[in-house]
Amino acid sequence: MITRMSSLFLRTLREDPADAEVPSHKLLVRAGYVRRVAPGGYSWLPLGLRVLRNIERVVREEMDAFGAQEIQFPALLPKEPYEATNRWTEYGPNIFRLKDRKGADYLLGPTHEELFALTVKGEYSSYKDYPVTLYQIQTKYRDEARPRAGILRGREFVMKDSYSFDLTDEGLSHSYRQHRDAYIRIFDRLGMEYVIVSATSGAMGGSASEEFLAVAPNGEDTFVRSTESDYAANVEAVTTPAPPEQDPATKPEAQVHHTPNTPTIDSLVDFLNQNTDRTFTAADTLKNVLVKTKKPGEKEWTLLAVGLPGDREVDLKRLEAALEPAEVAMLEEADFARNPFLVKGYIGPAALQANGVRYLTDPRVVSGTAWVTGADKADHHVVDLVVGRDFTPDGTIDVAEVREGDPSPDGRGVLVAARGIEIGHIFQLGRKYADAFSLDALGPDSKPIRITMGSYGIGVSRLVAAIAEQSHDDRGLIWPRNVAPADVHVVVAGKDETLLAGGEKLAGELSAAGLKVLLDDRKASPGVKFADAELIGVPTILVVGRGLANGVVEVKDRRTGEREEVPVDGAVRHLLDVVRG
Repeated sequence: MITRMSSLFLRTLREDPADAEVPSHKLLVRAGYVRRVAPGGYSWLPLGLRVLRNIERVVREEMDAFGAQEIQFPALLPKEPYEATNRWTEYGPNIFRLKDRKGADYLLGPTHEELFALTVKGEYSSYKDYPVTLYQIQTKYRDEARPRAGILRGREFVMKDSYSFDLTDEGLSHSYRQHRDAYIRIFDRLGMEYVIVSATSGAMGGSASEEFLAVAPNGEDTFVRSTESDYAANVEAVTTPAPPEQDPATKPEAQVHHTPNTPTIDSLVDFLNQNTDRTFTAADTLKNVLVKTKKPGEKEWTLLAVGLPGDREVDLKRLEAALEPAEVAMLEEADFARNPFLVKGYIGPAALQANGVRYLTDPRVVSGTAWVTGADKADHHVVDLVVGRDFTPDGTIDVAEVREGDPSPDGRGVLVAARGIEIGHIFQLGRKYADAFSLDALGPDSKPIRITMGSYGIGVSRLVAAIAEQSHDDRGLIWPRNVAPADVHVVVAGKDETLLAGGEKLAGELSAAGLKVLLDDRKASPGVKFADAELIGVPTILVVGRGLANGVVEVKDRRTGEREEVPVDGAVRHLLDVVRG
């Protein structure tokens, strides 16, 4: 197949778009792959659509290879199935809702667990029908509050979502491993650098959960891995090892101290070290952070207090993940005014629990440990307040910031941090959705067996941007061969008819040999053509220039920058070897 740039629907740009912040956004727009239509909405132009379809092809091949079957659901979905699972409410403002002309409620599909479960329930009834895995590659819609980074985080995106249906938990584990292995093959074929990390399931529900993250400095997700093991996790999923409990009897009695002008941890530590015969650090203090939460469907906010060592801050993403699907917000001045028992800078467990505020503490706050914390009175703190003796938290919440150098949760090595882009997520959902719709199979003993499900997603359109983030330089994109819009980019470096005829002839021979060719036959200068070739990013560039008179052409590797002159007569064979490697 030959695509002629003289007729290709393409306009490259020399300047970055004004709203672009990350390399993939800048380059995909400049190279004419996508165009912005609205915030979070992009059109795919011919070259971009080719890359997208190439990724879809790889995904389909690997899904089909282990027996998954492709189907297609509508994007416009009725409200009722999502009401049955409470997700109509849980999604809050994050979905597009609309009414038809008769007033019936609909949504644009953000994900399709409900529809998959109902479809299988409608078609299958016997244990002999299982297991089964179904998937679709389809456009999804989520009303992102802050769409950003081009197609990395949009309101409309293409996703592969698949769902496994098994009779037993052991069967679910097998389906999960099949998907995990398929994902590894997919991302390997796409030439990506990625990590597999433990993750949280969030609003999806379920137990076992892993994310596939493309390593990228501009990624939205922070993950950590151990220096001495294969442990890796999204920061939201990191578990803090709890220290051993201590004996309260060995601790001195709690005492309230006058600590004037100490509303911050630093000022408190400085005061204590100057006015007592003991040495304190921020880690000896108990910081109490107040937030307010609101569950889907609720109108009123509820106070929540989080106690954690004073040398740590609450990680808002970890907090949101821990409390999902509830909405979370920091307190405002009006909230403190309505609750005068909250003395800013001096809040302690006593007033919180006396006033019915739920109080959750960091895993490090174990029974028998002694803390310096607020005494619920301005300019006063209590020293040696002991967990289990002087106060008992309502539970534990693991939402403190995760730092480089923290012990690895598996006990081997310490944690180092990096950033990534989520490109895949796999869940063992269990029976959450099967329970909602009574999805059963009649067993060999004529008794019903409740089906267990898995859910597995790949951000297909996001992969285009993730690959671009990993594969570019200061001149443009550098596509891995499996996803590139062409196998060879033929640049006719001149306006001479002899050069054009030579380029046409080579392009025809390459196409006849089964390669996809992008032929730059425009009446543009060689400089413009070379700049566009590097911007567009086809991995192999064939330059038909002045060397043609001497029977040679130039082959350039876009990835390494290496150039090689090859005889015209052997160019097709040489390029076949390069492309098919």
